[in-house]
Order: sequence, then structure tokens, then C-alpha cells
Amino acid sequence: MEKKETKQHVVAEAEQENGTLIEDEIERSKVGIMRALCDRQDPSTKEVDDLMIRRFLRARDMDIEKASTLFLKYLAWKKTVLPKGHIPESEIANDLSHNKVCMQGHDKMGRPIVVAFGNRHNPSKGNPEEFKRFVVYTLEKICARMPRGEEKFTAIGDLQGWGYSNCDIRGYLAALSILQDCYPERLGKLYIVHAPYIFMTAWKVVYPFIDTNTKKKIVFVENKKLTATLLEDIDETQLPDIYGGKMPLTPIQDS
Repeated sequence: MEKKETKQHVVAEAEQENGTLIEDEIERSKVGIMRALCDRQDPSTKEVDDLMIRRFLRARDMDIEKASTLFLKYLAWKKTVLPKGHIPESEIANDLSHNKVCMQGHDKMGRPIVVAFGNRHNPSKGNPEEFKRFVVYTLEKICARMPRGEEKFTAIGDLQGWGYSNCDIRGYLAALSILQDCYPERLGKLYIVHAPYIFMTAWKVVYPFIDTNTKKKIVFVENKKLTATLLEDIDETQLPDIYGGKMPLTPIQDS
């Protein structure tokens, strides 16, 4: 009886320390192996929880070697890009001033909702390095907004009014690389709405760089089915008002 209580106490402590425990035995075993391998090369592995390691494994179809390579690359990247643990807003003032990204509400699964406006991004008036920092700032804010036990977010990419002056292939590829390599398995679903025909020219360039797992999460929504489609996953009280819901948009820096 005492042993059973002790075991329960250990499990409770582990849950408190690491968050949700991994129930799948195979996943739990692979996470343990990968953690041990990576810890030998980078002791900062100890600072991340098991769910993060599992996300990297899932992004590489549970291949420990490939996932470890990606994860160690991420740890090195983080030390360079996030030495303070966050991106100061003073470093991305230009990108923030255009209110390109808003965040408010949660979908029916409890995932934070973020809306990005393609026509508010003008690469000729910006700085590529600042934009990369802005992408990291955005993803860090989204992750911080996730409820306990939730690992993903829902995004709406709004291309209303998008034109060639907004086209930024280099910026799109940089953002995609950051999302896939440094925040794998964080995107739950991406709705692309109000996409003009000319956007498909840029999309054809970017599409080959999107990994298979991410491609499955992207949905182009027809204008006539916009509100109905979004309401399938987002309650009316949480849906942004510009799409027929009741939630006012909030710039990400104010959320």
C-alpha cells in the first residue's frame, strides 16, 4: 500500500514539474532515449519538458536520430536568437506598428486563435532580420497563451487586398523555416481566407518547402463558405467579428 502511494506521489510530482505526462509507452520510451542522447551534447536539454521533445519526434515521424539533429539545432538557434528568453518589442517596433498579427480567443479545442493580415506586410518598407524577430516574437506570444496541456494554435491567414507589393517570398520562407524547425507541431490548423488569384503565383513557390505534416493542416476557404467553415472549429463568441463572430480583434502586442 505504501509503495503504491509512493508511486502515485512520484507521478503527481512529475506532472507538476513537467506538465502532462506522455501516456503512450512507445512515445515515452523514445522521448527518454532522445533526451539522454541530446543531453550529452547540450546540457540545456534538461530545461525543456518531455512534450517539447515529443513534438520534435513527431515532426520527424518518431525518428530519434533525425529529431535529435533538429532539436540540437533548435537549442543552438535559441541561444543566439533568444538570449534574453524573449524578443524585446523595441527591436520589432516597425513590424508591430502595422498590426499585422492579432490574437484573441480560443477554438473549440482550446487552441489560441491568431489572425495574420497579408496586406499589412510591405517588404520594401521593412527589414528582413526584424521580420524574422517579429515571427519569433509572435510564436513565443502564441505559445505563452496556450492553456496547460495544449500544444497547438489555430491561425487565419487573411489575404484580403493582398498584392504584389505585399509579396515577400524570402520572408515567407524564413517564417516557414522558423515555424517548422524551431516550433514543430505547434500549428494545429491554418485557414487561408480571401486569397486572390495572384497569390497563387507566390504559393506555388512556397508550397514545395512546406513539409508533409504541415501541408495537411492548411485549408483554403471559399469566401461564400467563410463564416460557416470557421464556425465548425470556432465558437461564435470566440470567432473574430470581421468573420461574423463576436470577438473584437486585438493586436498581438496588446493581447
